Amino acid sequence: MRPVAGLGALLVASAGCAAALKEPPPVSTLHRGAGVDPGAAPAEELLGAGRAAYGHRPDVVAVTRSADLCLAAAQADETGPTGVAGLACAIRSGTWLVEHEKDSKVRTDLAVRAVQAGQWCLRRGPDSAPCKFWLAVALGLQARERPATAEDALRRIVPLLREAGRAEPTLDEAGPARVLAILLLRAPGWPLGPGDAEEGLALARQAAALRPDYPPNQLALAEALARNGEVAAGRKAAENALALARAAAAAGEPDAPDWTREAEAKLRR
Repeated sequence: MRPVAGLGALLVASAGCAAALKEPPPVSTLHRGAGVDPGAAPAEELLGAGRAAYGHRPDVVAVTRSADLCLAAAQADETGPTGVAGLACAIRSGTWLVEHEKDSKVRTDLAVRAVQAGQWCLRRGPDSAPCKFWLAVALGLQARERPATAEDALRRIVPLLREAGRAEPTLDEAGPARVLAILLLRAPGWPLGPGDAEEGLALARQAAALRPDYPPNQLALAEALARNGEVAAGRKAAENALALARAAAAAGEPDAPDWTREAEAKLRR
């Protein structure tokens, strides 16, 4: 799976006590676009088409279509692994849309729908590492858009990421360690939150060791090193991230422009 652009923007400051999770509506109501008939093709074909559409980033229409195709796969296979994979795929596409939407009301709606898809994903696949990982990401984005849910979200995000990391450490290019590292670096520390700069650095190093050529892992490492006072090493990691992002851009990676901008911003700071 590809990363969601801008995962570093997860809200990590506790700002209220509203529930992060509520009873989700039926999967059939979660589509963002016109929707896709779940009977239009076998679930596996719908899922494949959804994943292919996600590859057309940054085309928002294509990513919206991706989410709808993946949700259709989830409807077409309500009890099997393809349906679970479809829900995880829909969350991934939905969270990308959140990060690339300018309208705050639309962002909030997208984030809530991604969380709802994540709830269904875990209900159908309670041991699924992708479900846990993408639900954690969606909860973070929902918390950013609805700060009152942040306190409850934090209590859920950390264990979800730890469980996903234990089950599939290389998921989303070492995503569980990378996202948890960023959260621990930016969250308030005890007693207000789970923030822990030292553990954040250990996790960032773990992600970079698992997938050293993946620019977001180097970006997370750069932030963690700087946060722990290793400024020169942090700058080197940011320079490495920028070089990797530029190479990815030359190879046609659709997320590379986001990585390049983030690396350049870190180096300016």
